[in-house]
Amino acid sequence: MEYKNQEYYDIDIRGMKRRLPVVKVNDSLWIASFVILGDVELTSHCANELKKELKDLDFDYLVGPEAKVLPLLHIVAERLGFKEYIVCRKEVKAYMKDAIVYDVKSITTKNKQQLVLNGPDVERIRGKKVVLLDDVVSTGGTFNSMEKILEKAGAIIVARSAVLKEGDSYKKDVIYLQDLPIFTK
Repeated sequence: MEYKNQEYYDIDIRGMKRRLPVVKVNDSLWIASFVILGDVELTSHCANELKKELKDLDFDYLVGPEAKVLPLLHIVAERLGFKEYIVCRKEVKAYMKDAIVYDVKSITTKNKQQLVLNGPDVERIRGKKVVLLDDVVSTGGTFNSMEKILEKAGAIIVARSAVLKEGDSYKKDVIYLQDLPIFTK
């Protein structure tokens, strides 16, 4: 979509409306900034809608990256009846043992980051079916990095899911609730 100096983008996610600020990523790219973190009403609504999409899948764990998606990950897991979910952390912590680490580059992050799966989580998901969950998938950098970690851990990825699919550069199958445009000049 062409950027025309708009400050906001109005989105309707299955009946829940929000006004998103349009922010500059670089000289030729702007995005509508979707931050679910802290919005209890939106998080609950999206969790309900994602539950509808995921309830018939056969899987053992939801897996998501730290940090914006954590409340959503928690609520979706709870509503699906799971007692646990797995978080890929963004750095190695002192308490971690035998962690798997993988670098990730996201469209909304200026610097390269890491995703880390703690050793006990590796043991928990080995041979288990998992669904990846994130707030927004754009280029797929975060999903791709989680996939590499989970494959190394021996997990079986059965689906990828997100609230929003931003643009059309991500080519793998993803279960999502709404499209989100990117803006270019």
